[in-house]
Amino acid sequence: MPHRHLPLRASLLLAALVFTTPAWSSDPVHKENVELTAGKTAHSVKGKIKGYATAEYTVSGKAGQTLSVKLKTNQPSNYFNIRQPGQDEALFIGSSSGNNYQAKLPADGEYTVQVYLMRNAARRNAVAAYTLDIGLRD
Repeated sequence: MPHRHLPLRASLLLAALVFTTPAWSSDPVHKENVELTAGKTAHSVKGKIKGYATAEYTVSGKAGQTLSVKLKTNQPSNYFNIRQPGQDEALFIGSSSGNNYQAKLPADGEYTVQVYLMRNAARRNAVAAYTLDIGLRD
């Protein structure tokens, strides 16, 4: 009689395999909108990323405002990039320029600060605990 249950178990196993998404299919991305106004010109956030995961913080700014971003981390392969709206190339690349940015914004729009691990650390599934300070002033 136990043989009657084998096809059911096999079909359940097959269904579990078909509907399971492999871990490598998409890396998690944490997204957060940072509201900076005249009353609140700075925002500090603590976070963690692991492996190929990233965190993206979006801030709206106007041309001529000064954006400052500082990353404090326990992981030497943890950096951030800044993307400008409508541009293919990053406005700032942390892996070549460091973990501090301060400059006047070239245009109005939403800027994205992406926190990530370099490939050498991501491959090892390393974890980075960080504090990201974002400021915007006229």
